[in-house]
Amino acid sequence: MNTSVSRRLWPGRGLALLGLILVAANLRTAVAALSPIVTEINVDIPLGAVSVGVLGMLPPVCFAFFGIFTPMITRRHGLELPLVLALGAILVGHLTRGLSGSFAMLIIGSVIAFAGLGVGNVLLPPLVKKYFPDRVGLVTSLYVTVLSLSTLIPALMAVPVANAAGWRISLGMWMLLALLALVPWVTLLMRHRTAGTSGSVVDEADAAILGRLWRSSIAWAIAGVFAVSSLNAYAMFAWLPQLLVETAGVSAAQAGTLLALYASMGIPCALIIPVLTARMNNVGPLVYVGVFAFVAGDLGLLFAPETLTWLWVALAGLGPLFFPLALVLINLRTRTHAGAVALSSFVQSVGYTLGALGPLAFGLLHELSGGWTWPLGFLLATALIIVIAGAVIGRPHVLEDDLDRSR
Repeated sequence: MNTSVSRRLWPGRGLALLGLILVAANLRTAVAALSPIVTEINVDIPLGAVSVGVLGMLPPVCFAFFGIFTPMITRRHGLELPLVLALGAILVGHLTRGLSGSFAMLIIGSVIAFAGLGVGNVLLPPLVKKYFPDRVGLVTSLYVTVLSLSTLIPALMAVPVANAAGWRISLGMWMLLALLALVPWVTLLMRHRTAGTSGSVVDEADAAILGRLWRSSIAWAIAGVFAVSSLNAYAMFAWLPQLLVETAGVSAAQAGTLLALYASMGIPCALIIPVLTARMNNVGPLVYVGVFAFVAGDLGLLFAPETLTWLWVALAGLGPLFFPLALVLINLRTRTHAGAVALSSFVQSVGYTLGALGPLAFGLLHELSGGWTWPLGFLLATALIIVIAGAVIGRPHVLEDDLDRSR
């Protein structure tokens, strides 16, 4: 909850706002730039189905694994220095992938880049809380929108750049964006140290907070919302084109366009949901609107895929509203920076771990059943988790109070 007095957005903190936007612009480039040019990479580095599957599972696995350890780093070094190191890792990862001559080097570069992304994912919400406690909804909306664009733009640019300059340039060029994002945060660090202030230090994360999060209903509820959003998104990105080709009778090109429609639904969600969430005392209605949308979309794909296909895809794509909702709740449901860091780490680690299982579970169910009823039924069943979680996160209460009651 936030009781901070509202002040103007830019004066005195414009560099931090620019830095947050540039970090967000980097947090999906390494993921989105790879899959569209797998065919081109395969010419120089043989990639079998298993190799492509490993590359596909690396992002959520790395996000979860490295997100777990981020609070341990911030306890000693604050928020800004770990973010600078994360951006450095993203830069090195892009460069390594661009210079890859083997599958092993491609994997190493990807892990380095995804490690930086995982740390950056966790740090952005508490950085918003630190620099913009009076504008949590607005600034979260800005950076989640940029995050959505950082998923779309690299995917659109990957093939044209690879055709014109080669796949190594297509992968490696994103290091320039990471280099650009380093400028404001290195500048802020230097200002803090030159002034002899503790600007880069936040409340130390109490180890007891991290240990007790597992017993917090708020933490599990937000993690559940985040996990269902991730699981559904990763499953749909992996399988929606094939599902549409087989059930809706569309061409591969049309299926690709419909996948782009699914992805684009995250942009209006990113613009609207954080601002609404910050202004609502009870966010339960937002949760239930999201549940209705993606249940309606999945039911449409299940029972009438050839009729109004675009509508079912768009409704299913509104499920990502749970992603910005969970991110802004990390700040709204914590009182301290330490609580925000700990909750961000917990929510994203649990969420991305379960999200990584989405494509695998969806694919196994399709393989076992030979159809799409079981896989879509599985996604529909996850809506129950959000309904239960919505009852917990709907009412305005904070993590620190929840933890005190659980002692």
